[in-house]
Amino acid sequence: MSGSYDFEEQERIAAIQNWWEDNAKFVYAAVAAFVLSLGGWRGWQYWSAVQTADAAAMAAELAKVTGDAKRTADIAQALIDKHPGTFFASEAALASAKASFEAGDLAGAQSRLAWVMADGREEHRGIARLRLAAVLLDLKKHDEALKVLDGNRDEAWAAMAADLKGDIHFAQGHIDEARAAYKLALDKSDARSPLRNITELKLGALGGKP
Repeated sequence: MSGSYDFEEQERIAAIQNWWEDNAKFVYAAVAAFVLSLGGWRGWQYWSAVQTADAAAMAAELAKVTGDAKRTADIAQALIDKHPGTFFASEAALASAKASFEAGDLAGAQSRLAWVMADGREEHRGIARLRLAAVLLDLKKHDEALKVLDGNRDEAWAAMAADLKGDIHFAQGHIDEARAAYKLALDKSDARSPLRNITELKLGALGGKP
């Protein structure tokens, strides 16, 4: 009985040895590929963490700058160039646009906000859209500003977009359109929104009723 068992065991061992001889290189290749992919993933995680930390450090440097539009623009551009897809790059572009606007550089503000709209993070595009339209209004590019606002699809910004449309129509002398936009802004706004009172005042000044 034991002899039969030994013979069967030897056959199995021989079969395994033959299979290993035929397939060892494929097994080693698969293991190597797994190890490399694991190492690559960990390497990517490490690289991403380093990149994020560097972007955060640049953003912290930007936050220290006050009242210097050129310095703000320089740091923001460096961050955008080095880490364009990060949250910090979009934040930097918005900060740079604000500094440029306050310094009277409307073209610079427009350029930064347009970048956020085209290449920035999705979560920053809503506010960038409103600010860009406001800049275009100041530049008297009314049709372009309206077109920017027409692109809004986010209900969270609907009331503010409509209110700003009212301002643009009023600047154009289109009073009926301004009233309609302000009414839409009231329909879209929350009852607790501080914007609501301002919109009601504008509408009232044009002879409209909420």
